[in-house]
Amino acid sequence: MPPVCHCLPDQVAHCCPARRWRCRRTTGHSSRSAIRDPRDRRGRRHSLVSVLLTACCAVLAGARSYLAVGQWARHAPLDALARLGVRAAGPLGVRRAPSSSTIRRHLTLVCPGGLADLLGCDPAGTRHLAVDGKAARGSRTDTGPAAHLLSAVLEGGRTVSQLRVPDKTTEVTGFTKLLAPFSLAGVVVTADALHTHRDHARWLVEAKKAHYLLVVKRNQPALHDALRSLPWKKVTARRYDREAGHGRRETRSVRTLTVTGLGLDFPHVAQAAKIHRYRTDLKTGKITRETVYAITDLTAPEASPQAIGQLARAHWGIEAVHHVRDTTFGEDASKIRTGHGPENMATLRSFAISTLRTAGHHSIAAGLREVSYTPFTRPLELIGLP
Repeated sequence: MPPVCHCLPDQVAHCCPARRWRCRRTTGHSSRSAIRDPRDRRGRRHSLVSVLLTACCAVLAGARSYLAVGQWARHAPLDALARLGVRAAGPLGVRRAPSSSTIRRHLTLVCPGGLADLLGCDPAGTRHLAVDGKAARGSRTDTGPAAHLLSAVLEGGRTVSQLRVPDKTTEVTGFTKLLAPFSLAGVVVTADALHTHRDHARWLVEAKKAHYLLVVKRNQPALHDALRSLPWKKVTARRYDREAGHGRRETRSVRTLTVTGLGLDFPHVAQAAKIHRYRTDLKTGKITRETVYAITDLTAPEASPQAIGQLARAHWGIEAVHHVRDTTFGEDASKIRTGHGPENMATLRSFAISTLRTAGHHSIAAGLREVSYTPFTRPLELIGLP
């Protein structure tokens, strides 16, 4: 039986997987009214807010599982529990931290859409937004596939939101549902070739007043062949960048060409780009070459070859977030499978990454180590608890 959806009446437009999609906050709601408590009113010992704050702080301190979050809560001092909103009970006013089972029950039942929006960043006024998907491999069961999560990430690794793609569908069906609640005027949205769809481009430009930079590969053969046949050798608008790191030396060249009036069959397209990458492995000397084509509605005055190269490069920031969730937080090894647990724990990990990035930590592993030295004060300071 799928988990029960506990969305508010005005949040059913994009519901969580129990109704095929997730819920969304609507403008004007306070943060606490964004998520409805999934529990029965009887027997509540801990408020939903206190449990979620406890989970956020525990993950910021390095917790990877329900058990680890519960252990962090059990060892938290009374002043930390008071700041987290854990209520005092009994004649002596003793504060009892939520147990591992209580935390598991909350994160399994709470609506993932509301939690992702509540902990995400606002993309309004930013320059770039990347969209990509990732599978939480450890959530696979004998009867069902792994949870596939579609995310939107800003520059610097700050996550806007995410949703779980329903089983037996693809990321394409969730693209507009993921971005619909947000103001994207003037934001450049980048995505890989899977999302290079005419409907997506038209929706971004016409409905959201945004821009797009989309990769074109052979999954769209006609469009790919049309881009390959453009007169790239005659292009004078070029940009070269060289850098070394991670055991390799890389040279990138970006050529851009205005295609307005050339009959390229794609909505609002103004420029095409050819990105050529040369990579040399410093240890083995092996050289690899890769050519990527991209299209955008940005005109030549709005986006030079340098700007397009930077946007294409910035798109890989979302891959860095997914890599950190795998390596530093052990997401692929996590066996959290039931209910909304996989997507809610992924949201908490993304929130921890965003918080540490905002605090100035370039290395998330180093940031977690620093937080672990004062595990019951530093996480609360990072999320702004008084």
